[in-house]
Amino acid sequence: MKRFRLPVLVLLGVLLIDQISKFMVKLNMYLNEEFSVLGDWFIIHFTENPGMAFGMEFGGDYGKLFLTLFRIVAVFFIARYIVRISKEGAPKGAIIGVTLILAGALGNIIDSVFYGVIFSDSYYSIAQLFPEGGGYGTWMHGKVVDMLYFPLISGFFPDWVPVVGGDHFIFFRPIFNIADTAISVGVGMILLFHRKFFSESLSKQNETTSEEKAHS
Repeated sequence: MKRFRLPVLVLLGVLLIDQISKFMVKLNMYLNEEFSVLGDWFIIHFTENPGMAFGMEFGGDYGKLFLTLFRIVAVFFIARYIVRISKEGAPKGAIIGVTLILAGALGNIIDSVFYGVIFSDSYYSIAQLFPEGGGYGTWMHGKVVDMLYFPLISGFFPDWVPVVGGDHFIFFRPIFNIADTAISVGVGMILLFHRKFFSESLSKQNETTSEEKAHS
């Protein structure tokens, strides 16, 4: 079981931080309420989205259901992959990267599957947990809670810029959550270090094969 300790700790850690942050926001803030954490560039802004990561939406109610089911299937295969590479002795960086993706997907799945049933809505009032009249939605149709907002640069495009000249812009505009962050970091780790990850894994496999041949 030692080989699975790392992915389990990473998974539980991300899920715990993700869900605590979402519960705190959902049970203490109105929808679209915000407060500054560090000046004008780090803001907690409570919003919800029914679709994909970073506030994007996907295909209405049926699209939402399809996306949730797709995530559940994807999580199953990602979990199986983590088990396999853990047994094969893959580098820790590879295991952490894939586990972060799994944890982020699970974090948003929890919102999608359960939040519509266990929370009242956040319009004009702070949501209640397990409200008497039932939640704001149904199973599999919950909204994902987002709150992390980093409007790092705000200003206006110069008038001479075609089409958008004079328009106001904000960089970075998306509002996201800890689960989204885990997915992005996991993907980034794999993209940046995949050669090292899989070259180390391949060399270990070759060593194992050589040892088996020597003993046979």
